[in-house]
Amino acid sequence: MSETLTFLKQKFSEYYRENTENIHAPKSLEKREFGFFVFKENIMVRHKSFMSEHKLKDFLAASTPSDIYYSSAYYETPEAPMSKKRVLGADLIFDIDSDHLARKCKNEHDYWTCRSCKNATIGKHPAFCPRCNGDSFKKETWLCEICLESAKAETIKLVEFLTSDFSFPQEDIKLCFSGQRGYHVSVDKDDIKQLDQAARKEIVDYISGTGLRIEQYGWRTMGHGKSRELIGPDLSDPNWYGRIARGVFGLISSSSVKELEQLGIRKSKAEIIVKNKDFMLKNWNRKTNWRTIKNIDEKTFEKIIQHVIKNNRVTAVIDTVVTTDMHRLIRLPCSLHGKTGLMATEIEVNNLENFDPFMDAIAFKRGKIECYIKEAHQFRIEDKDFGPYTRENVMLPMAAAVFLMCKNLAKPKGNITLE
Repeated sequence: MSETLTFLKQKFSEYYRENTENIHAPKSLEKREFGFFVFKENIMVRHKSFMSEHKLKDFLAASTPSDIYYSSAYYETPEAPMSKKRVLGADLIFDIDSDHLARKCKNEHDYWTCRSCKNATIGKHPAFCPRCNGDSFKKETWLCEICLESAKAETIKLVEFLTSDFSFPQEDIKLCFSGQRGYHVSVDKDDIKQLDQAARKEIVDYISGTGLRIEQYGWRTMGHGKSRELIGPDLSDPNWYGRIARGVFGLISSSSVKELEQLGIRKSKAEIIVKNKDFMLKNWNRKTNWRTIKNIDEKTFEKIIQHVIKNNRVTAVIDTVVTTDMHRLIRLPCSLHGKTGLMATEIEVNNLENFDPFMDAIAFKRGKIECYIKEAHQFRIEDKDFGPYTRENVMLPMAAAVFLMCKNLAKPKGNITLE
C-alpha cells in the first residue's frame, strides 16, 4: 500500500475510533446488507450484516473502510447471495448528483486521465487520447461550489414535491450530504416500503415531469378573437396544476422581450405579451379563465408552459436507477467519503438552505501536515481558500490535505503539527 493510502487509512481509523457516538445504524439494522470499499484493493466487499449497532461500530474501527454503504432494502437473509436474500421491503431513496448537471464550470474544473499514458487534461475527454490514441479514460470531478449549490437547489425542489404533492411529513424525510457531489434523500415510511419498481418509477416520472402533457392539467382555449380565453389551473391549485399556473404568472410578470425570445417566442409576439401583461395578469389573478390577447396563439403559450415545466421538474439530477432499484446501496450517514475525506452529513429538512458542505461536513479539524501537491484547483475548506497549486510543497490544515490526498493530487511529506 502506498504512503498516501497508509496515511489516509490511519486518519480514517482515527475518525472512526474517536466518533463512534456520532455514527448511528439505520433502522432495522439486522435486515440490511452492508457493503464496503477497502483502501488496499479499492474493491467493494458486499453481503455483510450486523446484528447490533455496537458490532457495526467495532467493525468500522477495526477494518477502516474507505467507504461504507447499506441497503435501502430490508432482507430476510442479508448475508446471502442476491438471489437468496428475499426482499421484505425498501425505503424510497433519491440520489441528487451535481455531476449530472450541465454547468459550464464543469469544463473549467473537471478533468480526465488517459489510462494508457496517464495524460491528464481539464474538460470533457475526447474520443481518443491526443498523445497515445488510447480510448480508455478515468474521469475526475472537482468539488465546485457552484455545482453543489445547484444540487442543493434541486434537492430543495425535490423535498417540496415530497412534502406538498405526496404529503410526506418532514419527519419521515431523511436528508444527507453525500460527502462529495450531492445529496441523498430517503423516505422512511411503512406504507411505501412495499412499493414495487413500477410504482417507484411512477414517482420519479411525476417529479421529473416525464410525459407531462399540458392538456392533462386543464389547459385549453375557448371562444374566438377578442373573446378567446385560455382555460387553465388556478394559482392556488395544488400539485402540478398550481405549480404551472404560478410559474407562468411569474414568468409573464417578470420577463423582458429578450427573455421571452430566448424561449423561442417570436419578437413580435413577445412585444405584445410584455405590452399587455398587466391586463393579462389582472385577469389571471382572480379566475381560471385566463383571458388572452389578440395575436397570441396557443403555441406561444405552450412554449411558455413547457419552459415552466422544465424549470420546476427535478429530472436533471435524479438518478432514476437508484430510486427504482430496490437492491441499491446508499452511503451510511456520518461515514467518510473515500474521494474527499468529508463526512456524509445528516441535515434537518428545514436547515437545508443554510447547509454548507465546506463548513458542516469537515471531519478533520485538528492538525496540519506538509504535502507535495501535484496540481489542484482553488478550493475552500471552512472559511479559507486554498490553491491553486502546481508541483509544490505546502503546509495544509489536515482537512485540506486529506481532501487532496483522497483525490490522488497530493502526498504526505511527513511534517505534522497538532493544534
